[in-house]
Amino acid sequence: MNVVAKQIFIRNRLGLHARAAIKLVELAQSFESVITISNKGKSATADGVMGLLMLESSQGQEITVSAEGHDAAEALEAVSALIEAGFDEEN
Repeated sequence: MNVVAKQIFIRNRLGLHARAAIKLVELAQSFESVITISNKGKSATADGVMGLLMLESSQGQEITVSAEGHDAAEALEAVSALIEAGFDEEN
């Protein structure tokens, strides 16, 4: 099984809050791979908003995004782009 991972800094002012988490979940659901977000020893799959909110990821924190599955590289690239773009929010 293909597994890829990348470390990314949260750039948007509000961090991984509810609206950002919803965008991330919607994007993650468009891939077959399992996408996992890790922060400070906690991890959550990107298929549920509550799990992502429990990570308490704020601006400036470094998170690890990993994807496992046949479309893992594409999933990681798409999720990374969303996070690096600040979830398309005004900063």
